[in-house]
Amino acid sequence: MTPHLLKDLSPRKIVAELDRHVVGQTKAKRAVAIALRDRWRRQRLAPELQRDTMPKNILMIGPTGVGKTEIARRLARLVDAPFVKVEASKFTEVGYVGRDVDSIARDLVEAAIRLVKDERRARVADRAAAAAEERLLDLVVAALATDASGKAVLAEGRDRIRRDLREGKHEAREVELEVADERTPQISVMTPQGVEEMGFDLPGLLPNLFGAPKKRKVKLPVSDARPLLVTREADALSDEATVPEEAVRRAEETGIVFLDEIDKIAGKEGARGGPDVSREGVQRDLLPLVEGTTVKTKHGMMKTDHVLFIAAGAFHMAKPSDLIPELQGRFPIRVALDALTDGDFLRIITEPEHALPKQSAALLAADGIELVFAADGLEEIARAAAEVNRNLENIGARRLHTILETVLEEISFAGPDAAGARIVVDRPYVERALQGLVKDRDLSRFVL
Repeated sequence: MTPHLLKDLSPRKIVAELDRHVVGQTKAKRAVAIALRDRWRRQRLAPELQRDTMPKNILMIGPTGVGKTEIARRLARLVDAPFVKVEASKFTEVGYVGRDVDSIARDLVEAAIRLVKDERRARVADRAAAAAEERLLDLVVAALATDASGKAVLAEGRDRIRRDLREGKHEAREVELEVADERTPQISVMTPQGVEEMGFDLPGLLPNLFGAPKKRKVKLPVSDARPLLVTREADALSDEATVPEEAVRRAEETGIVFLDEIDKIAGKEGARGGPDVSREGVQRDLLPLVEGTTVKTKHGMMKTDHVLFIAAGAFHMAKPSDLIPELQGRFPIRVALDALTDGDFLRIITEPEHALPKQSAALLAADGIELVFAADGLEEIARAAAEVNRNLENIGARRLHTILETVLEEISFAGPDAAGARIVVDRPYVERALQGLVKDRDLSRFVL
């Protein structure tokens, strides 16, 4: 997250940006906007005060499908912050063999590594593309020299081949490219919490034993070789050695962790026996991470003191007060999200920048089908989704996916066979597509 970017984002602007993608939930948006702005404010403090100013972690309470995850994900994307989503409930499974809670910090660093690399590649994109073109030109010339039919093209000169390459005339031609075998051996390490998969750079640790990295030659079409060469040239132009250091710093200062289903680990030890001990154990495992601890990663030591934790849960069977007091205290900001109304369903499929109907229309346009959603058709889709949620299990806005897929099933299956068609999705069209499914609750239970 770049400081100048945050400086321009007031809480009001952050909420306005989130409004483009998530309908309603103003209280939750305001809470995350303030938390994000506090990060920029903290950067303006004196070093001593900055070190002691901790993030105000947020606990979102609300039913499934109302936008909890989407708000956190969009917030991270808004400021290019490293983001990790983890389901707390997976650690409660009896006999579970998997990753310990420290893997959250390791995943956050890996997310930061990808962000930093992408940013550095973007900064040198033009120079990398030019260098990759030269390299690709050499490969095409070499391929033409060994091809009997290509010698005539070769005779026309390098500049002509460059023009043909830019015009896409050699996209299918295979070139021989040397690539490094960068596969990292995975070693399973037994930790107190379970089995942790860790990648070790053994050749880097023992260079004399393994020698130089192995390289192999592969044949690829020009269309596939180009992005590989661009990435390789961009990495060569960037300072790869400092990527881990910057990534760890970004994860520490701007990382966002979304702890989903935290209500599933709420429970007092011995209250009902069995898995409850495991639930409280997961809470106590998470506590140091949320409080602030140092985790060892393969890119260096990472402190979690200033990572923003956003926890979420429906809390149907438990209450936030069922969490252990120490963990409750680490989530001082609590926000209740509203259940979706019938009007909200209509807003969800009409207002967001990339609403589901717009996505469906764009997908079918690839097959040459013009899909038009009439206003009454959208209203009927929203009404049907709300009705099915009332009659069956309420899964929130996710129900819109199932309704919309059912409505468009026939035309989606037709695909290119229906190229040139213009389909108007109005109320009668939706009613025909959903005939019997919404009314017949037993059938809906299986289909939707």
